[in-house]
Amino acid sequence: MTRYDPCPPEAAAPTAGLRRRSIAIVGSGPRGLSVLERLAARLIADQPGGAECADLPGRQLIDIFLIDSVQVGCGRVWRTDQPEWLLMNTVAGEITAYSGRPDEGPARPSAGPSFAQWWTAKSGIDRANDYAPRAVYGRYLMSTLDSIATALPSHVTLHRLTSRLEDLEQGAEGYHLRFADGRTLTVDRAVLTTGHSKPALTGPLRELATFAASRPKLLYIAGDSAADMPLSDIPAASKVGILGMGVTFYDVLACLTLGRGGAFLEMPNGIRYLPSGDEPTLFAGSRSGMPQPARGRNQKASVQTYQPLYFTPHWVRFGARERELDFRNDVLPRLMAEVNLVFYVATLRERGGKQVADSFTERARAVGGQSVSALDEVAAEFGLADVPGIDFDSLSLPFRDRTFDSRQSFHETLLAAIGADLREAERGNIDSPVKAALDMLRSFRWIIRELVDFGGLSPRSHRLDLLDWYAPRSSFLAAGPPLVRLRHVAALIEAGVLMMAGPQASFTADLEQDRFVVSSPVIRDSAVAVETVIDARIPAPDLGHDLSPLARRLRERGIWSAFVNRGASGEFVTGGVAVTTSPFHPVGADGHPDTGLYVLGIPSEHTRWFTQVVATGPSSWSDFMQDADAVAADILRILRPDTRQPPAQLSGAR
Repeated sequence: MTRYDPCPPEAAAPTAGLRRRSIAIVGSGPRGLSVLERLAARLIADQPGGAECADLPGRQLIDIFLIDSVQVGCGRVWRTDQPEWLLMNTVAGEITAYSGRPDEGPARPSAGPSFAQWWTAKSGIDRANDYAPRAVYGRYLMSTLDSIATALPSHVTLHRLTSRLEDLEQGAEGYHLRFADGRTLTVDRAVLTTGHSKPALTGPLRELATFAASRPKLLYIAGDSAADMPLSDIPAASKVGILGMGVTFYDVLACLTLGRGGAFLEMPNGIRYLPSGDEPTLFAGSRSGMPQPARGRNQKASVQTYQPLYFTPHWVRFGARERELDFRNDVLPRLMAEVNLVFYVATLRERGGKQVADSFTERARAVGGQSVSALDEVAAEFGLADVPGIDFDSLSLPFRDRTFDSRQSFHETLLAAIGADLREAERGNIDSPVKAALDMLRSFRWIIRELVDFGGLSPRSHRLDLLDWYAPRSSFLAAGPPLVRLRHVAALIEAGVLMMAGPQASFTADLEQDRFVVSSPVIRDSAVAVETVIDARIPAPDLGHDLSPLARRLRERGIWSAFVNRGASGEFVTGGVAVTTSPFHPVGADGHPDTGLYVLGIPSEHTRWFTQVVATGPSSWSDFMQDADAVAADILRILRPDTRQPPAQLSGAR
């Protein structure tokens, strides 16, 4: 371990007369905090001799403004005042906010505890495989921010600013920021990590909202974080339709049951729900009709990594040669080969033990990754020719092509499917062949990013194959909740609090009944009138429909533009903010990047793929940490001491 030696007092130097430079980080969730952490780590290490003391003569003075509209240090989604029943869907052992592991010194930039280590120290219980409340993760982020602030050298000042940024434009002295409370700020560089936004409603969702707006007894709640939905406005015993059954669906369920005073009781034959009487009656539906499956019980150490054999960027590009990549033809076959390799290994381990599984793995590696068909040949050698592999459609649409005589008949079929999924989840993400294979979809995200980011696919394949087909299926199958959440769903169905609308669920406005109607075309007599509809899906980023004043003004000024994937098959306007490759400068309407600005995370979704993640680790840097470090390095490369200028100051109303 590296020994931590604090800087001796004599190293401090006077700062009078030095030029001040300023940086704004707008949005202080995990993305913004990671940029700050890497900035701080580089500032501490950036001095002669590599000593961890940056308070040396000749240093320029630097002001860093960390800005958030809700809570500086953790942001809106992870704020610390939200209910404890809102859980993460990643185990604590896979998360860290620090770019290096702790040593015997205090927590500080590049050397701090993972989330599991921090939480375990706080609770006295090993938390590596637990799913934390979001508020607890928020407190970890706040602790990280405090450690960063404490470690900053004296020539760097951190300012925490709680306000909503509404405008940004470039002037002669830098970037002028204007806030909702009337204050202004001018900085040299700005990093925008603004996270989820609320797009304008369009199509059927707009029709539902308009219908409710003119009827006082009806309520439409748009997609958002459950903690920010007005769920307390829903009357007890009223009927509520829930659109979508992904991660947010589970949060909404928790708010309307646990949040209404209900309780889940552990009984000898499973979990039972004890209603409080204040719950509404819930009718949930989606295209599949199946709640998002549970994550397998974690059996993997945080340092455990997987080296793919078939699904590598090299083999995908080698197969495509010089033509545009097509997701279905070039990417998906190798992805499925790798997923099924993991599935077969787990199946053989279950059937014949570790030695047989290892022999299969060695044989597959000996054949090599040049041919996907080689996996089928090896599987046949080991008696797996008749074992059906992983099929995304059958897993994500389990009731496809089925009809039901009644809602009760569907509930019985659904509860059987939920029970089967729970049994697989209980076995774990190594022992269960299905859960082991699906868990790999998370590990392969970086490979998909490398292949598809910045227009790596043809426009047609980008839209139809990646976003419309693969993304919802992989998210549904691999990014689910902890298994206790699915157990709660079964208990709520059995208690009569939750009804399932069924597959291909529709949510419509009925003028005759003056109510919303939830129904499924594959369940006889399934239509039910409800007073509230909740969209339990997080809206996809769409710059053209973004309602935030900042995004609208950046778009109007041409500072932000939507990324357009252009190719031989036409073009696809993605809706994501166009950015350069690392370090991710926004590309304006004129086609030129603004090299003083940086955009990371969700606003650039679709330009890049699957940006809605927390910092993973701590075994190695993911692209999450690499992105933050690239931005930090570029900022410090540009901010060189030259002319003198006054310090950056906030001005205006408070």
